[in-house]
Amino acid sequence: MGYAENLGSYWRGRYKLAPGKYATVRDADGDAIRFRTKAAAKKAADAEEAKLLAGTKKAPAERITFGAYVNRWYAAQDLAASTMQNYRRHIEEHLLPAFEDFAIADILSTDIAAWEKRERAVPYAATSVKTWRATLHLILADAVDEGLRDSNPATKRRGRGKRAGRSRNRGPEKAVTTALGILLLAERMALLSGRDDEFVGGVLKGYTGMRWGEVVGLETEFVRPKSIRVEWQLYELDTGELHRCPPKDDSYRDIDAPDFLAALVAGHIARTKPKPCECHGLAYVFRGHGAANGSASRPGAKLVDVGRRAGVSTGTVSNVLNRPDAVAEPTRLKVMEAITDLGYVRNAGSGELAAHWRRSGFATWLFRPAATGRYPGRGNQEEHPVPVVAEPWPGIPARGRGASKRAEVCWVPIAPGLTPHGLRHTHKTLMREVGTPPKLMDERMGHEDGSVQSRYDHITAGMRQALMTALTVMWEEALDARRAMSPGSPVVALDALLRARG
Repeated sequence: MGYAENLGSYWRGRYKLAPGKYATVRDADGDAIRFRTKAAAKKAADAEEAKLLAGTKKAPAERITFGAYVNRWYAAQDLAASTMQNYRRHIEEHLLPAFEDFAIADILSTDIAAWEKRERAVPYAATSVKTWRATLHLILADAVDEGLRDSNPATKRRGRGKRAGRSRNRGPEKAVTTALGILLLAERMALLSGRDDEFVGGVLKGYTGMRWGEVVGLETEFVRPKSIRVEWQLYELDTGELHRCPPKDDSYRDIDAPDFLAALVAGHIARTKPKPCECHGLAYVFRGHGAANGSASRPGAKLVDVGRRAGVSTGTVSNVLNRPDAVAEPTRLKVMEAITDLGYVRNAGSGELAAHWRRSGFATWLFRPAATGRYPGRGNQEEHPVPVVAEPWPGIPARGRGASKRAEVCWVPIAPGLTPHGLRHTHKTLMREVGTPPKLMDERMGHEDGSVQSRYDHITAGMRQALMTALTVMWEEALDARRAMSPGSPVVALDALLRARG
C-alpha cells in the first residue's frame, strides 16, 4: 500500500512501483503534489497504487536523461534541412545547457518557468524564448507518447503568469515604404554595388512580395512573359551552403507580373546572360555581388568607380589600362587622373562574382546603407554615413583611400528600420491600398487561408488585371516623382526608364 512522507511543511504521497522502487503522486503537469495532511497524502498514494495494480496506470518506463533522449529524438526526425538546422540550434544553444542532466521524468513545470525567466533576463527577445519553449514542448510531447512520462510540463496553463495586457510581448511594427521608396532604394543599392542587378532585384522584390530565398533562387527558366513562377528557393544554412529546396510551406505559385516588371527582368537576363553556377549547375537570374575569392571585400576603388569618376565606361577604363593607344589623349588623361584621385590599384582582386547573394552581406553592405544612408559599425569602426560624391544626382558612393575626405554630401534616410523582408510587407501594404481581394493577396504572397469564407472566394481575370493596372500606375507615378528630382540616373537601367518618360 502507499504511504505518506513528512517533508516538514507538507506531506508527499508515495506508492510502490516494484520491489524497492517507489514513485511520487504528481499532478497533470508532472509536479509533485504537496498535501496538507498525512491522511490526504496516504489516500492519494493508495489510489495511484490501486490504478497501477488494476492496469489503468502504466509504471514509468526507463529513466533517461534529457540529453540522451534529445540525441535520439533529433536523429529520428526527417524534416527540411532548414528546420533541422533551427531545431539543432534551439537544442544545443538553449535547451541542453539547462536540461541536459535532468531525467526526462523529473523535469517540472517550475524548472521550465525558471529557465524561461533566465532566458528573458539575458535578455533574449520574448518571441525567441517562445520559439525555444515550443521546441521543448515538442520534444517532451514525444516523450509522453513513448511513455517516458505521464504529462507534458511545457504545456502552458491558461491564466498563469503576468497579466500585462495584449501588448506585453509585442515587437516593433515592421517598417515599410512606398512605391517611390522602392525605386529610390533599388537605385541606391545599384550605386553601392556598381551594377544594375541590385536595381532589378530590389524592384522585383518590392512589386512581387517574393521571399528572400525565392528571389535568390529564381532560375531563368521560371521567368515567364507575364509572370514569375516560384518553384524553388535557396536557403542559406549555418554552414554557408545554399540549399535548394521547395518554397516555404510548399507555396508554389505563379505571380502575375506587370508589363514593366516583366520587361525589366527579361532585359536583365538578356544583358547578363546567366550561366549555370558551379554549386547547383543551374542558371539563376541573379548572381552575388561579393567576389568568390573575397577580393570584393578588399579596400580600394573598383574599375566602375574609376569610370564614373572620369565620366566614361568601364570598357574605356580597361582600354586605358590595356590598350592606351586606342583611346583619345584627353580621355586617357581624364581616366589617369581619376585613377590617381581614387588610388585605384590594378589587379587588386579577380572581380569574379560569387554565385549567389548572401543574406547577411546583402543586408549589411547594400540594403541597410541604401535605406538609412549609413554603413553599420564594423570592428573598431563605428557606424558612419555613406561617403557620397554629389554629382550626378543622387550621388555616387566614394571609394578608395580617403573616401570620407572626398565626400561632398551624404544620403538622407529613405526608410529607417526597413529590412529586405520589409519589402514583402511593403508589397502587401501596397495591395491593400488599392483594394486587392484577400484571396489574390494570399496567392501572391504564398499564404493559405483555410477559412470557410476563403473557400467560397475565387479570383477572376478582372481582379488580376485590376491589380496589374494599379501596380503599373504606382510604378509610373514613382518614375515621374523620381524624374522631378533629376531627369537622369547613374544607374543605366533606371536612366533609360527616366529618359523614356521625358
